[in-house]
Amino acid sequence: MNVTGPGLTTSQLYDLLRLRVDVFVVEQNCPYPELDGRDLLPTTRHLWSAGEQGIESYLRVLDEGEHYRIGRVVTAERARGRGLAAQLMTEALEIVGDADSVLDAQTYAQGFYAKFGYVPEGAEFLEDGIPHIRMWRRVAARTR
Repeated sequence: MNVTGPGLTTSQLYDLLRLRVDVFVVEQNCPYPELDGRDLLPTTRHLWSAGEQGIESYLRVLDEGEHYRIGRVVTAERARGRGLAAQLMTEALEIVGDADSVLDAQTYAQGFYAKFGYVPEGAEFLEDGIPHIRMWRRVAARTR
C-alpha cells in the first residue's frame, strides 16, 4: 500500500493516470477530462496498491474544507476480486478520521460503499453518461 501527497514521481503519476484512463475512458468507453488539476493540490492524498505490472488499484482523497471527497476509485481488470479497493477505502477512512466525507458512486457500486458507512443522498444523476449517486458518510454529526 502506498500513500502520498502531491509529491508524486513522474513514474507514479504516469502509472496512476494510465490506470484511470484504461478503466474510466477505455474500458467504460467514457471520454471525459481526466486531468482536472486536483491531483497536484497540496492537500490531495493518493493511495494505491502496486503489483508486478504496476499500479493495480487506486483512489484519491481530496480535502474540501468542511469535508473530504473520495474519488477516482479504480482497480485494474487483472486485479479485481482481491479486495484491493476495500483495502484502499479502509486506508482512506483512516485519513478522513472523524470528518464527514462524500463520494459520487457509480450506481452499481452503492453496496460496496455502504460497507464503509456511506449512504445515498439525492437523486441518481448522469456523469459523463454513466449513472451515479452521491453518497455521504456523516461521521461528524454522529460524534457530537
